[in-house]
Order: sequence, then structure tokens, then C-alpha cells
Amino acid sequence: MSRSDNDENQSVALYWDFENLHASLVDARQGEGSYNKPDGRFKAQEPLMDVQAIVELAASFGPIAINRAYCNWQYFGRYRDALLQGAVELIQLFSPGASAKNGADIKLCLDAVEDISRFGHIGTVVIVGGDSDFMPVSQKIKAAGRTLIGVGARKSTNRHWAKSCHEFRYYENLVEASAKSELPSPEAQTPGVPSEPVNSAAEIFRRAIRLLAETRGDYWVSEASIWHMMKRLDPTFDTRDHGYANFQAMVKALDSLVEIRQGDAELVVRLR
Repeated sequence: MSRSDNDENQSVALYWDFENLHASLVDARQGEGSYNKPDGRFKAQEPLMDVQAIVELAASFGPIAINRAYCNWQYFGRYRDALLQGAVELIQLFSPGASAKNGADIKLCLDAVEDISRFGHIGTVVIVGGDSDFMPVSQKIKAAGRTLIGVGARKSTNRHWAKSCHEFRYYENLVEASAKSELPSPEAQTPGVPSEPVNSAAEIFRRAIRLLAETRGDYWVSEASIWHMMKRLDPTFDTRDHGYANFQAMVKALDSLVEIRQGDAELVVRLR
């Protein structure tokens, strides 16, 4: 979905039906219905979801103002580091019975409607989950003039819900694209050439350009927008920590990664 530069000041509200997507990934790995078996759901869950990839997708549409995940967190403690890294607000929901749903989708929908009515700066709403239960809230969000982005697993996402969004991203494609943007592992690099640290300037630079290109529907992105995107991906990022006096010096040093040309009104950049 294309975005204009006039949308830059609009913020993003990101809502996760966390267990919904996690359950889909468990079923994809262990077989259909595995998660809802007695020995599948009510136990400590292995972290299968790439939280960062989804947070980065949301950040590509603007600064994230709300990042809220709904789940019965007593079984999801192993996601702790990823959730903290993504600055996710956790909403605890206990199931009222041994086999009952925790009501995450209902609570999520109510909160989303309330938030868009209270906060005029929210321009994009991202909902992570594949249930058809989200269709009514999609109508409310679109009626309010906000952009709706959905994220869900390909096999388990209800197609009517997916089509009710302005744009829907399948989780599998999202993770695949995220993996391709990462720098090669140290083993894959040239012997004798030191590898760059995790979250290096080059890695974040590449991820920022890729996300902007995907979101705006054009390989060429404004050079000025890259810095804002990098700060969304890592608010602590400072060019000086990586040996560059400023952003322009960093772009010049990383020119092997990109092509740069003069656009209609400013410099534009694309990955080589």
C-alpha cells in the first residue's frame, strides 16, 4: 500500500491476538489441531513467532503509539525478551473455563474502536490475528477513515477477514522478507574480514529501506525518510556509535549497498 509524505505525522496502533497467531504456528509445525490438544495448549509455549518482524512492519507505516498484545500470558513467559525488545504492552486475559476462549478478540476489538475514537493522530491500525471475528471492527475502522492492515498465518486466516482489510500481510511472507534483509552470518563472510555487530548500521539501514519500499510500493524511497525509519526500528541508534559523524557520512560510507539519484524534489535511494 502506497503512503504519501503527508502521512508521516500519523501514528500507528498495533493490536495482537497473540495466542491466535502462535497457535497457527504450532499447528503448522506439529500438525493441524495440535495446539488445542490437552497437552498442547496448557503448558509453557516455545517462542515460535518473530515478534520483531511484525513490530517493524507496523513501524513502516509510522511511529507506533499503541502496541498492545492480548493473551493468557502464564504460558508465554519464554517470549519475554522478544516482547520487551518490541516494547509490547501485555494485556492478561484468563480463560473462564478449561476449554473456553480467553476473549482476546472481543477485548481487542473494543479497545481498537475506543482508541480510534479518542486519538485522532492514529492513522493506521494493524491487527495481528486471522479470525473472522475481526470483520465487524474492520468496518468500524474503515468508517472512521483509518487504514487497516491485517497480519495472519496463511493457512489459518479467514479469507473474508483478510479481504476486509485495506492490506493484508501473510506472516510467512513477512518473516521471509525480514530474513532476506539481514546481513550474512559471520560464517558466510569473507575469511579475514571482521563481521559487523548485530544491529549494525548497515543492517538497520538495509531493513529501513526495505520496509519503506514495501510500504510505499516503490523501490525508490526518499533519503530523508530513511533516518526516521531507522529511529523507529531502534530508538537508541546513534551514527556516532558506529563510527560515523552523522547520517550523511553513514550513507556515503554504505554506498555499496544502495543506488542514489535525484528525485523530483529530493534525493531518492534504493537497495542494489
